[in-house]
Amino acid sequence: MRRRTQIVLAITFMVAALVSGASYLHISQILSQRVSVAHDTATYLASQLAYLAANVAPDLSSTRVDTNNPEALRRGIAYYLGTDRDLNTMLDSVVGSWPTVYDAAILDSDGKAILHTDLNLLGKKVAERPDFALLENAGFRRKLRLMYNPPTLYEVRMPLMLNGAVFGSIRVGISTVFLRNDLTPRLRTAVLLSAVAVLCSLILAAALSRVALGPLERISRSLDTMTGGQEENSPAAEGDSDEYGRVSLKIAHLGKQMRDAREIFSALKSNVDQIMSSLQDGLMLFTQDSKVVLVSASVERFLGRSRGELLGRSAREIFSPGSAFGALMLDSFRLHHNVELCEMEMPNGRRVEISLDFIQERGAQIGALLTMRDAESARRIEDEIELSRRISASGRVTRGVAHEVKNPINAIVLHLQLLRNKLREIDPDTGRHVDIIDSEIHRLDRVVQILVDFTRPRELRPETTDLRLLLDEVSLLAAPEAEQHNVKLTRELPSEPIPVKVDVDFMKQAILNVVLNGIQAMPNGGTLAISVQRHEDTVVTEISDQGTGIPASVQEKIFELYFTTKKSGSGIGLAQTYQIMQWHYGSVDFSSIEGKGTIFRLRLPLSELRSAPLEPVAAWAAEPRRKNSI
Repeated sequence: MRRRTQIVLAITFMVAALVSGASYLHISQILSQRVSVAHDTATYLASQLAYLAANVAPDLSSTRVDTNNPEALRRGIAYYLGTDRDLNTMLDSVVGSWPTVYDAAILDSDGKAILHTDLNLLGKKVAERPDFALLENAGFRRKLRLMYNPPTLYEVRMPLMLNGAVFGSIRVGISTVFLRNDLTPRLRTAVLLSAVAVLCSLILAAALSRVALGPLERISRSLDTMTGGQEENSPAAEGDSDEYGRVSLKIAHLGKQMRDAREIFSALKSNVDQIMSSLQDGLMLFTQDSKVVLVSASVERFLGRSRGELLGRSAREIFSPGSAFGALMLDSFRLHHNVELCEMEMPNGRRVEISLDFIQERGAQIGALLTMRDAESARRIEDEIELSRRISASGRVTRGVAHEVKNPINAIVLHLQLLRNKLREIDPDTGRHVDIIDSEIHRLDRVVQILVDFTRPRELRPETTDLRLLLDEVSLLAAPEAEQHNVKLTRELPSEPIPVKVDVDFMKQAILNVVLNGIQAMPNGGTLAISVQRHEDTVVTEISDQGTGIPASVQEKIFELYFTTKKSGSGIGLAQTYQIMQWHYGSVDFSSIEGKGTIFRLRLPLSELRSAPLEPVAAWAAEPRRKNSI
């Protein structure tokens, strides 16, 4: 039996026992009360009869009754008692008026009936009956047995005092049959109510137990959900102050922390895998016993061996003492000596900058990290970092400037409207000039709004899509612009799907910016070619034009925010493309020859090689499908 069921049953039976005990006491009180009422009634009747008899009896010394003769005295008193109308009337009304009273009698000292409700017993000796105190003082169960056993007559006795002496006694008989008839309906009602109370208490106790122990089930579900890595739909309310609420709240918080930690770990693992896949530097992480546990994709190019072949192997199995690089690595691992950044020639002839750092914690070595990079990659990374820094700085400045410019523009628009109303009354011809000013102010406001949109925080919504379909949509969007500039769009796409996980709107805008720049770079017409090639775990989209090319003096500034070589350009388009590609763990570069054209290359990781979905990124972006140019 489950522990929860045992607890529910225990609470249910405990409540039932309490209610049953209370019902038992209630029935016992009813029984005792009715017996006490019957005794009090009989005692009252006996005292009334004694009072009336004492008042009826005359002073026999003034009569002809021989007071020295006891028999004569008895007959005289009996005569007077038997002829008293009030006393006889009361005796006649006893049985009919009091439902529990069976009979009543006044007896002399010999036990003979002077007066009796049963006329057949007058003058006869009346047998004694059990004292009613036996029934009244009995316990509950014995009292029930005495009441519901074969009918029994009990009596309440009281001495009859006449002239200061005991003359006889007054007896009031009580029948258990009459008492039972009076008591049974009350007991039946009490028992029925008690049974209903017990039943209701069982149901209520079971329900309350279930409600009271419900948090345990929720806690169990929370623990199951927490261990299963899922999020609970209905966590404990912050306002709960009872023990279960506080425990549930703590478990919910603990589950949230575990989920957050799991999500962080998953995100870190995904990001590490993504970084390892796209990182240009070669990274190898070794454990304390010099075995490889982490390898970046670039290591394959440096060592000429796959990542799967390197993982789990020791330094002795990877490096060969026959080369300068291998000998240096083996000596360093043997001596646990760091290798400062230096340039060496790899066995495949590639010149690589390497460094080896042994990781220590509390004075104990826990592993080693080998870094390999070529000089060209290092310079490219430095250039990208610097460009990102400049773009970020420009964005911060733009946000501040846009905010400061919007306020005076709004004030100018308001006062210009007031000025238009005043000048219309003075000189109607001035309205045309005011309209021109208004139009230019609104154009300036649109420019500021573009800057605001560009610096507005956004969140990526990545989804897996076919890059070919995305390029088709971009070509369709750029077709009117190409037709206007007499430019022919061509596409060279592979027959197989090219899955990439991107925010479709952002990526479409990034590619469209490059396509529109290429079209605008050919004022006399030409061909704009879009092609796609796979390179290992990445896909490269090339967009080549036959335009005038980009001068060498400005090529390093081409991705800077607000830099443009066109009179009507905003300098946002390519900066935006650069940022969007970075958000998607990609890159963009170009090669250009003045007078012959430019080729832009947009690199993205393939979706099937991503171990986890992209994390949401707070981004700056313009509205999708807006035509920007450098």
